[in-house]
Amino acid sequence: MTPFTDIKALIIDMDGVLWHGNQAIDGLTDFFQTLRDKNLRFILATNNASSTPQQYVEKLAGMGVTVELEDIMTSAMATAMYLAEHMDPKHTRIFLIGEDGAKQALLDKGFTLTGIYELDSETTKGADVVVSGQDHGINWDKLATATLNIRAGAKFIGTNGDTTLPTERGLTHGNGAILAALEAATGVSPLIIGKPEPIMYRQAMAKLGSGLNETIAIGDKLETDILGAIRTGIRSLMVMTGVSTAEDLKASDYQPTWVMNDIRAVTEALKKLN
Repeated sequence: MTPFTDIKALIIDMDGVLWHGNQAIDGLTDFFQTLRDKNLRFILATNNASSTPQQYVEKLAGMGVTVELEDIMTSAMATAMYLAEHMDPKHTRIFLIGEDGAKQALLDKGFTLTGIYELDSETTKGADVVVSGQDHGINWDKLATATLNIRAGAKFIGTNGDTTLPTERGLTHGNGAILAALEAATGVSPLIIGKPEPIMYRQAMAKLGSGLNETIAIGDKLETDILGAIRTGIRSLMVMTGVSTAEDLKASDYQPTWVMNDIRAVTEALKKLN
């Protein structure tokens, strides 16, 4: 096994690593206390775009863990940052499939959000970009508006491509399922911002001020968390409390640097760091 050393900063997934739905995974508070005791910098980076940073702070507080807003990075935040770097928010209109997290991130950057069936006509202008994130209120009208805008030439952006989402009831559909429906309806493939693309990991490292050789990613899903780390050039640790299984590991062409059962095992390994 690769030595568990030279770790100064961590990029940590949340769903399937820290909790299942609203149920904390055992050892959560000890894990964060160990990060503090060891002076390890961290960003909680999730592909889930539905919640705001404040909502994640409050969720963790309800589980007995205190974190700051700047400790949170979502794929919605990463998407808003990416779009603001490539487009002028003052002159860019976005149709959003998503929830509070994505809405706040885009509005905070100054983008204008368009409404249902607000399309190009003689009196109004449609969207320049369609952004799709996890949306528990997804319906026909939202899908139809997104489809019409994309077919009219709007850029198609996915906050993440996760096809599944771990919950306390088991695996359910993720944003990737919405993207697949829109791609089938338009023939247009989305640009994905979240993991496994390296964009969000690079943004997190910039916030942490950490280098490739001192940063590790912790996640539960091979095709997002682990592949994203590999594409970024950092080491990765997979826990077995989320989506990917031992069978998935055996069948995979790529592997995490380390595999541990859960965050309790990670905590014990971190306690041994010099």
